[in-house]
Amino acid sequence: MFRSFWAGLAPLKGIFQSTPHPRVPQVDPAADCLHHVGRLNIPVAQTDVPTGQDRIDRGRHLARQDRWAELSAEIRTADRTRATAPDGVPVADLLAFGARSDVVLAVEHALSDGKAFAEYDVLAGISELEGVMQDHPGDPIIALIVALAHIDLAWAWRGTAQVSTLPPLNRARCAAHFDRAGAILSQWRPAAADSPIMAAADCALLGGQPAGTQRVADRYERLIALDPHNPRHMRAMGCHLLPRWFGSYEELELRALRAAANTQSIWGAGGYTWTQFDAIALDEIACARLDTDYFLQGLSDIVARRPDQQTVNLLASYCALTMQSGQCLNEQADLVRSRIADAAQWLIRDHLTELHPLIWAHAANGFNNSVRVQSPERYAARGHRAALRAISDLFRDELRDGTVVTFTPSGLQLNTP
Repeated sequence: MFRSFWAGLAPLKGIFQSTPHPRVPQVDPAADCLHHVGRLNIPVAQTDVPTGQDRIDRGRHLARQDRWAELSAEIRTADRTRATAPDGVPVADLLAFGARSDVVLAVEHALSDGKAFAEYDVLAGISELEGVMQDHPGDPIIALIVALAHIDLAWAWRGTAQVSTLPPLNRARCAAHFDRAGAILSQWRPAAADSPIMAAADCALLGGQPAGTQRVADRYERLIALDPHNPRHMRAMGCHLLPRWFGSYEELELRALRAAANTQSIWGAGGYTWTQFDAIALDEIACARLDTDYFLQGLSDIVARRPDQQTVNLLASYCALTMQSGQCLNEQADLVRSRIADAAQWLIRDHLTELHPLIWAHAANGFNNSVRVQSPERYAARGHRAALRAISDLFRDELRDGTVVTFTPSGLQLNTP
């Protein structure tokens, strides 16, 4: 579960396999089947190619062609300009993931095969990357790619098990890869002090440190200051400030308020909302302690500042699906969840113009990025069905009265019989 919340840090395959790629929207005929009287029409963004996949492919291609200097320059430019894919993943992260993906995937395959593997299977690729780094001794970006590969391999050896239950070999290899990544990054941290991707990698190193490690929030606040327009960093900070990892409920609240203050010119109260976003979905006590009014004000401020359909689908699916889970575990948390779920009404009615099924599928899974998506098409279909159920439920009365509910680029249209 720990690995699930590096959204905005080192890229993960789950993120890239389950994000929408909008194209020309089409009216969805399946929505007609939801109610016998009315009809629900909503354009559906196409999801045949995961967003950002072209940048991953570009990074992989340049690495396979040994065009490392060119790759380094492209990552450096993307990092400096804070370029992102439509879903907010930094382009620099996508390129860097593509560059190391062959090595990482080969090790993951070897470890998951269930058969005895040779040392060559798990060491050859990373050894070659280390050699590339030696061939480019003055390039911090190539060193960063190697460090991120070590972090990915550490998680491959760790898997989803608790450290205490790992076999000795897995525990040792996991620790060794984290240690090597830390040693590489320590050499280049001063030379890349203004680099978001370097700061994100520094946060990713937390995965190899024991609970109770200090200065976790300081690392994240530095990353947020370097890239305040990207909410993924605030979301990751909130998760890692939960007591189960590196923080406390008091520190989570304090840092959420600080995030709102530090990013007020960009997000309004949204910094508080982004920091609490995943944390309250994971933790009932954090949810129960939430300043709900301020969180909802943050939702409104986020939409006002970023009204694109990626963001609207994200927030609407979070309210309509993610916050519906975990009911009856904590009475106060249930009240908070209910108020946040109610926000789906105005988000969908006032701001939604098209459906992004993969976002809704991700929301239905609690935004767990460790979920492996074997078929993006089937995954999107599940998200599509979940979205239609949630949206039709919001319009239950209108549909029963025979109203045709149509989402258009200019807004919602309700045509009564």
